[in-house]
Amino acid sequence: MIKIALDAGHGINTAGKQVPSSMGYGKISEWELNDRITRKQIELLNQYEDVEILRLDDPTGKTDVPLKTRTDKANQFKADLLISNHHNLGIKGGKGGGLALYRYPNSTKFTLAMQRALYDSLIKAGAVKGNRASPLAQANFHMLRESNMAAILPEYAFMDSVVDIKEILKPDFADKMAKGVVDWVVSHYKLKKKATPKPPTTPKRDGFYRVIAGSYQDKDNAEAQMKKLQDLGVEGVFLYYYAK
Repeated sequence: MIKIALDAGHGINTAGKQVPSSMGYGKISEWELNDRITRKQIELLNQYEDVEILRLDDPTGKTDVPLKTRTDKANQFKADLLISNHHNLGIKGGKGGGLALYRYPNSTKFTLAMQRALYDSLIKAGAVKGNRASPLAQANFHMLRESNMAAILPEYAFMDSVVDIKEILKPDFADKMAKGVVDWVVSHYKLKKKATPKPPTTPKRDGFYRVIAGSYQDKDNAEAQMKKLQDLGVEGVFLYYYAK
C-alpha cells in the first residue's frame, strides 16, 4: 500500500494568491487552479490498486488550512509521498515563466533523480517549458521541510506571465499536469491498474419459448383449465384456432 498526501496550495480567498487583475482574466484564485489539478490527480490515482489518498487542504477552498496543520496531517497519515500543487507569480506581465519543481535542499527522500524524472514526465504531458534557470529547484518551504516523507512542490506555471496564463486557462491544462504527475507516480512506485469489471453477458436470443397448458376441442374444458391456472396465480392467454 502506498500512501499519498495531496495538497492544493492556499485557499480560495487567500490574499495575494490570484491571477493579477492586470492580466485581464477577471478574478481567479490560485487555489482554484491548484484544486483543478488536485482533483484530477485523485481521480487518476483511484484507478490504481493499493493506493490510499489523503487531501490536506480544505476541498471547498473556504479555509486556508494552516501549513502546520497540513504537514501534521500528512505525518500522522504516515504518507510515503506528499505533493503540494501550486502556480507561480513573479513574471509581472512578462513572457518568461514555465514549470519549476521544488524539493527540500539536498533531500535524500525526494532525490534529484526523482525530481528530474517527474519534471520530464510533466514536460512530456504538455507542461510549459519556460526560461527558468533552475526548473529543478530547492527551497526551505514549510511543506517540504516539516514533512517526514518524500515531498515535492510543483509550480506548474506563472499566473502573471502572458505566455503561461494562456496555457493555464486552457480546458485540458489541469488534466495534462495531473497526468504527468500520476504517470511518474505509477512508474516510480510500480503501481498496477485496477481490473476493469467485465459487463454481464446476455444470452443471444433468436426467438422465444412458448409453454402450452393444454389443447381442447371442447370450449368448456379449455375454460376450466384456464380457471385452474388463474386460481394458481398463473397468467394465461386463451387462444382459439379454427381448423379447416
